[in-house]
Amino acid sequence: MPVTAKLSKAFYERLGDEIANELVEWFNQVDATYRSDLRDLNEQNFQRFEAHLDRRFAEFETRFAQLETTIERRINAQTRWMFGAWAMVLIPILGLWFRG
Repeated sequence: MPVTAKLSKAFYERLGDEIANELVEWFNQVDATYRSDLRDLNEQNFQRFEAHLDRRFAEFETRFAQLETTIERRINAQTRWMFGAWAMVLIPILGLWFRG
């Protein structure tokens, strides 16, 4: 909501209504221009921020996929090792059971 500039009654009396109103209009035009420039600048900054955020999110997805792959490999290796350990324990137990 634009804020219109108002000048004091003494200002109008000294300069006259026409000049004072012209000055008020000029202040309002300057204000509107600065608001427009600020809005454009904010939009540009937001677009840059959004692009940066998208890039960072893509990097995060890539790193997460790499982490997921690493975890899968480690779990597969651990499963093979545990299967081997269980087999080494199970063989003597079965040997004792069939012997006895």
